[in-house]
Amino acid sequence: MSQEKLAKEIVELVGGEKNVESLVHCATRLRFVLKDDAKADKAKLEKTEGIIAVKENGGQFQVVVGNKVPEVYSAIGQISNILDDSSDKEKPRKAAKGLGGIIDIISSIFAPLLGVMAGAGILKGLLLIASNIGWLETTETTYKILYAAADSLFYFLPLLLAVTTARKFQGNMFVAMTIAGALIYPSIVALKAEGTPTDFFGIPVILMNYSSTVIPIILAVIVMSKLEKFFNKTLHDSVKNFVTPLFLLVIMVPLTLLVFGPFGVYVGNAIAAGLVAAFGFSPLLAGAVMGASWQLLVIFGIHWGLIPVFINNVAVYGQDGVKPAATASIFAQTGAAFGVMLKTKNKKLKTLAGSSTLTALFGITEPAIYGVTLPLKRPFIAGVIGGAVGGAIIGQAGTLAFASGAPGLLTLPIFYGPGGQGFPGLILGIVVSFVVSAVLTYIMGFKDPVEEETKTESAASTEQSVRAADALDEVVFSPIEGTIVELSEVPDPAFASGAMGKGIAIEPAVGRVVAPFDGTVTVAFKKKHALAVVSDTGAEILVHVGVDTVKLDGQHFTSHIKEGDRVRAGDLLLEFDIAQIKAAGYHTVTPIIVTNSANYEEVIPQAKGNVHSQEMLLKLYSGKGQE
Repeated sequence: MSQEKLAKEIVELVGGEKNVESLVHCATRLRFVLKDDAKADKAKLEKTEGIIAVKENGGQFQVVVGNKVPEVYSAIGQISNILDDSSDKEKPRKAAKGLGGIIDIISSIFAPLLGVMAGAGILKGLLLIASNIGWLETTETTYKILYAAADSLFYFLPLLLAVTTARKFQGNMFVAMTIAGALIYPSIVALKAEGTPTDFFGIPVILMNYSSTVIPIILAVIVMSKLEKFFNKTLHDSVKNFVTPLFLLVIMVPLTLLVFGPFGVYVGNAIAAGLVAAFGFSPLLAGAVMGASWQLLVIFGIHWGLIPVFINNVAVYGQDGVKPAATASIFAQTGAAFGVMLKTKNKKLKTLAGSSTLTALFGITEPAIYGVTLPLKRPFIAGVIGGAVGGAIIGQAGTLAFASGAPGLLTLPIFYGPGGQGFPGLILGIVVSFVVSAVLTYIMGFKDPVEEETKTESAASTEQSVRAADALDEVVFSPIEGTIVELSEVPDPAFASGAMGKGIAIEPAVGRVVAPFDGTVTVAFKKKHALAVVSDTGAEILVHVGVDTVKLDGQHFTSHIKEGDRVRAGDLLLEFDIAQIKAAGYHTVTPIIVTNSANYEEVIPQAKGNVHSQEMLLKLYSGKGQE
């Protein structure tokens, strides 16, 4: 399924564009705040191809789509005004209260920054390694330039948080950035550095170092947003566009320096000191608890409450001793998914577990958790146990994080500090967590769906297949002329794994797609690279010309249909230029997928080698004739 079609379905199933108050995304989830959760069809969303899971946590309606979340998020922006801050929106729903409301606020503020935080954190970690082992001297200009690239995000973090906080609370983000800029303005920084006694109209100002801080600017922008709404309602329309920002700057900058800044810094320091004390009291126990519980916190969305703590620890102490233990939890669930891959005899589950293992190694565990370990239950428990063991090792080793970034293979450099102290313990901990979880998963086992699915492939199922032949429901004729390719050989995991449905693929010899039966065009993609047709008897067929050809934006394709058109077998639906598509660097192998395969007991390919247009390609059996 294309990202555009998936985006369209998601928007429709969350209740439509008018039901969306706001949308942000993290590494794997679309995080909606809906005006009315009851309008969202969670059941249909969970059954939609391309969606891993749907969760409701912290006042957010979360749709887990995995690594493709940036593309789906972008597609939503293209087909709707949801991401348009300037668009007129209906009155938002009442905000969530209590813990749910706090989690919603934190995730909305920090989620947009996680990607660039990870990238900057990796670079900062690599520079730490390079300087520690003598590859680069900190006095070299090369180092200084790269360090500026790595550290600028963290130094100017108040500016970025001002933007995301203003978006969350519907305030003027440019005024918010100006307030943040004042906190790290050179003359203010100089007053702090020089220890100059500072006052504001006689009121003493306690100056703090606000670079890399989190809480002060968030508090300031929340209050600013409330004041902005008051002034905009009070002032006349002819002056409010410039008088409101004036009042906000005059009030909020001194107020932040006098109240919110010191308060936020003190609170952040207190939280950081508390967690450091916990790990100081019993690093083994604290590490075990963090390693065991981190993925549980992720499932319920509560982990967002700790993200600012990690960032604040790095800002206050230059290091963080809490996050490293969470890394064990990541690799433990990875090991559990790997154990499932080794144990299962179900080909589809084996493929899913394998791809999820690879993704989880780089810190994205949602596909492994929601697609593999949690539904099977025991593997998830094995992951929790493995995470506890690995976390205990990492905690006892005193491993520290020196930059921000989601734990994973690529971000390991952020844990390498001066002299590499604690880093060997981290490596040992994640290896142990992976191995323990994988072994426990293999030993404990799980209910493998292989038995039911493999019966039709065994010799004992011959009679069943013969009886199913009496219930032939549909014949699908080849829509393309070319060479048959096994679906598993298509260079796109979504098709190759069978996640989109059963079917076959064709390497086209002629750039023409014709109707595979009498039916109706249900989807005619704007980018023209794919189409869907439903037969008069209910078979749903997707023809997707090439791999990633959506990126061609319709070039080299000519569509002869529109949605709702009635077609007869053999009618010309689409033409495409094979040579031009290949010249642009794209595969032309074309999957033909029965998207409602679950409705059929068997989907049996009929053609081998070369196939001509309108030759028999697939037979679909429901098995209903046996009843």
